[in-house]
Amino acid sequence: MRYLTARKRAEGKGAAHTGTEHHWSMQVSAVGLALIVPTFLYIFGKALGSDYATVTETFSHPIPAIVTALVLVFGLKHFNRGFEMMAQDYLRGSQLKAAIMFMTAFTYGLAATGLFALAKLAL
Repeated sequence: MRYLTARKRAEGKGAAHTGTEHHWSMQVSAVGLALIVPTFLYIFGKALGSDYATVTETFSHPIPAIVTALVLVFGLKHFNRGFEMMAQDYLRGSQLKAAIMFMTAFTYGLAATGLFALAKLAL
């Protein structure tokens, strides 16, 4: 028979019994976004206020298009996970499930719309 203390049984598990994986993934994505968002802001800032031909020419190059796509996908994924953490703190039951489903659909819709617009510009 194996003897486990209460501390040993609870170690590595949060309230949702998933441990620190969710927190760790948020930290990793935050660091990644902290590195790539300034590059995106520089690219976007240069294109902001320009005419359509200049914007199309800017985003037709691979680096600006890839950086923008990365910021769209991973930024909205980070946003969705952050909303999920907030909803778990303040909502319960069917409200929690409905809020998470709505926000997931909303962020996926935003990502799809942004990637479609980027593809129209880049191609």
